[in-house]
Amino acid sequence: MKNTLETLAHTAIEAALQAGADAADVITLEGRSVSLDIREGKLEQAERAEGTDLGLRVMVGQRQAMVSSSDTRPEALLQVAERAVAMAHEAPEDPYIGLASPEQLAQSWDITAYELYDDTPEPSPETLQDDARRAEAAALANTGVTQVQSASASYSQTAVHLATSTGFSGGYMRSSRALSCVAIAGTGLGMERDYDGDGRIFQADLRSAEEIGAQAAARAVARLNPKKPKTGHYPVMFDERISSTLVGHLLSAVNGAMVARGSSWLRDALGEQVLPAHLSIIEDPHRPRTSGSRPFDAEGLPTQPRHIVRDGVLQSWTLDLANARKLDMQSTANAARGTGSAPAPSVWNIALTQGRHSQAELLRDMGTGFLVTALIGSTINPNTGDYSRGASGFWVENGEITHAVNEVTIAGNLREMLLGLTPANDARTHLSRVVPSLLIEGLTLAGS
Repeated sequence: MKNTLETLAHTAIEAALQAGADAADVITLEGRSVSLDIREGKLEQAERAEGTDLGLRVMVGQRQAMVSSSDTRPEALLQVAERAVAMAHEAPEDPYIGLASPEQLAQSWDITAYELYDDTPEPSPETLQDDARRAEAAALANTGVTQVQSASASYSQTAVHLATSTGFSGGYMRSSRALSCVAIAGTGLGMERDYDGDGRIFQADLRSAEEIGAQAAARAVARLNPKKPKTGHYPVMFDERISSTLVGHLLSAVNGAMVARGSSWLRDALGEQVLPAHLSIIEDPHRPRTSGSRPFDAEGLPTQPRHIVRDGVLQSWTLDLANARKLDMQSTANAARGTGSAPAPSVWNIALTQGRHSQAELLRDMGTGFLVTALIGSTINPNTGDYSRGASGFWVENGEITHAVNEVTIAGNLREMLLGLTPANDARTHLSRVVPSLLIEGLTLAGS
């Protein structure tokens, strides 16, 4: 698969140069996937997909164009390249585009150290069905569950290869195995639902179907008979399942494309404190068995671990080549792209410093407040950081969970929220975003 994609990538580059491009790069993808849903013990839906796709970017002077194709015949690639060059001639000039120079490119890497691909046999459809049925059965074993909305299992593997006319050529393979379950408790207008799931690179790391189904059921039952809290100002704990969304807002605000457009609420915060002084956010694209790991980015630059935030202070933007040039900085090797889009900045694996206490200990110290387990909708002002989201979860009195809560709106300002957070120690370290539960002292709740 890898050799086929490498040949295809170089053929596309040659076609682009033959068609009149001054420079070109190409990403080629080949993959297959199978997914299925079980309901009431029967197969409800099954999908299988296989294909090869190519994304070609050509540059003529300071003009560029992108085209994609699933037709990989040499004559088709030449036609695609000719169309791309014709499009580039009509595109506006952009002084910031351009490929990486040869000395910037990644030179060598040991892809096996990243553990991105599980070479054990692909699971059969029967195996996936059995996993989903077992998860559904485990959820239905909880007497509080009235039905299982879906139990789903999937497997995929993808090969990617990147090549540029400046001499870069590299690729790797990824695999993924996933299982999830959505359970419904209660009846009529009193129904509540919740879920659990797991996704891993290596099949052996996947949590058991029984654990996933039972956890989905327990979560759904716990949400029964919710109440609205009184409107007011309360401490709020963001459960580990959704706490990464808060850090995600910070990561979006330090994205170089947002900063270059001037549409980030952190656009003037480089070198300033954005988190409590004892907290850092580290990006590590070399972490084994993690979905965000990679030896090079979508422009062929070698990836490296870096501090996004060190001891509370914002250290750098997340940059690809074009946005780095706009900001008169160096790329952080964070370019990502698909077959139909040009490179753009994106973060890889990140981890927020974990705290010393468990979620239960922080809830005890919190006293009275709101534990958020689900967020609904989003109203985030990208320029000011004003935050407003619908939420549901559990009410806490005297440090103990008393009842479920829904139909609540949380409001605050992200700059103030992030400066006042306290992390727990419950982050799942296999995820690409390792973020524990987060306690924030004092947010506005709009309830009853």
